[in-house]
Amino acid sequence: MSTVLAKPLYSKAISEGSDSGSIKGGLSPTESVIEVPTLGAPVATQKASFWRRPKHELDSIATQPSVFDDPVTLEKYRPPPSWENTHRFDPAARWTWREEYRIVRKIDWLIMIWAFIMFFSLDLDRSNISQANTDNFLNDLGLTTNDFNLGNTLFKLCFLIAELPSQLISKRVGPDVWIPSQMVLWSFVSLSQFWLKGRASFLATRCLLGFMQGGFIPDVILYLSYFYTKNELPLRLAWFWVSNYMAEIIGAFMATGLLKLRGVGGRAGWRYLFLIEGGLTLAIGIASFFMMPPSPTQTKAWFRPKGWFTEREETIIVNRVLRDDPSKSNMHNRQGLSIRMIWDILKDWRMWPIYALGIVFMVPVTPPQTYLTLSLRNLGYTTTQSNLLSIPSKFLGMVLLLVFCYLSEIIDSRVISTALLQVWALPLLIALYTFDAKTSPWVYFAVVTLITGFPYVHPVQVAWASTNSGGVGTRTVSASIYNMFVQAGGIISANIYRDDDKPLYKRGNRVLIGICVMNMFLYLFVYVFYKGINKRRDRIWNSWTAKVRTLSHHLAVDP
Repeated sequence: MSTVLAKPLYSKAISEGSDSGSIKGGLSPTESVIEVPTLGAPVATQKASFWRRPKHELDSIATQPSVFDDPVTLEKYRPPPSWENTHRFDPAARWTWREEYRIVRKIDWLIMIWAFIMFFSLDLDRSNISQANTDNFLNDLGLTTNDFNLGNTLFKLCFLIAELPSQLISKRVGPDVWIPSQMVLWSFVSLSQFWLKGRASFLATRCLLGFMQGGFIPDVILYLSYFYTKNELPLRLAWFWVSNYMAEIIGAFMATGLLKLRGVGGRAGWRYLFLIEGGLTLAIGIASFFMMPPSPTQTKAWFRPKGWFTEREETIIVNRVLRDDPSKSNMHNRQGLSIRMIWDILKDWRMWPIYALGIVFMVPVTPPQTYLTLSLRNLGYTTTQSNLLSIPSKFLGMVLLLVFCYLSEIIDSRVISTALLQVWALPLLIALYTFDAKTSPWVYFAVVTLITGFPYVHPVQVAWASTNSGGVGTRTVSASIYNMFVQAGGIISANIYRDDDKPLYKRGNRVLIGICVMNMFLYLFVYVFYKGINKRRDRIWNSWTAKVRTLSHHLAVDP
């Protein structure tokens, strides 16, 4: 037998009058009782195991209780007519777990995998500078380490500056239009690096790449939120960031072959690297115009006349997402943000601790990661060896990314799971600081591989920021602001290893150790901060009557 909740009774106004003075049960003369379809058993309190999702009887009801099951809150949260999916909203819609699993798998294949491919192309184009460094890139252009740092700084700065404007454009024209446009624009800049002449052109392309790529990640996350619930999104973001590592692993193998083109046509191998990988992104960007429908109910097009989903599937997608987060209907996918809305979001002090973490949490591990291939070249490894030796750290990082993202869901604590990055990095940075010119290159490689193979907890913090945001508009801006702080941290990271400190970067490693220790105390503060907010919230919530709770919108702060 299926496990379902007891059938609730709604009061529904009817147009006909009644000359009866009262109705048994206390209903007014203008109301009648109707029966509402059954709901599925709540799964919010069920914990997923590390490897498997909770088991449900496939033919039992999967529809979860929500504000749409009460006549009062139904009207309060009913999607407005302007929302693009309103025609598929149905508070009485019910579906089974079999249907839900099938649709989620279909969304994974059609939406998530393409998001993975797009992010892959982004990381291919922004990380290939590391492979170029193994092919005498700096010497060919007459650049120093400090010039390279300046280029990375300008890239991060322009990336940061473009974050919020990109999100505003995306909300106005729709991520399905803006994301492919971004990809086409930056692909032209990326492949144009084939014609770099010197310091000025190097710095110019770094700036342009930052401007074109800024905002891409929050744009994609916003787009994915149209299709997934808040519990489904974090683990999918983990797999989304796996493409980061896949791009670096595959990019290392591609570079091994492409850099051997040095001398062809009298050109350096790194020039062909930029040209070919930029061309690949251009092809993916053009294809993205056809692979990104505006919303779950807008998949039909002249080249796809039947669309991706049936009417039944569209109804399930829309209602399951809205039942999980009713605020997703607050804005349609072509609605811009006002200055007042942006200012109100910036004033939300509850998000400030997450922003503060964004600026510093990656700093201890970023310089060793950025300089991995260059450091290996300085230690005497060949171009091919340096590129291939970067692969183990990428594979380790990819595995730890998934482990820590699953861990955050299992222990249900974002602070603890993300703070472990600092615990991982500190002893390794101390070991790195003790190395000298006599240290074996293989020992150096082993330690740096462990540092650069760090658990990448950024997806957890992105999901954390998204969860603690309110509606679609708030989530859009807060995601951009958070990523702006992350890019600001990248600017700090790009200037810690200096030319006069190479090849062991003793001074830089001392700074990294100090920041790592500071981060541990910062995470402790954030944990106490959010615990205090939640205690106060629970105290207020428990003091309210059931009626007040029903009429009030309750948003928890996730610790």
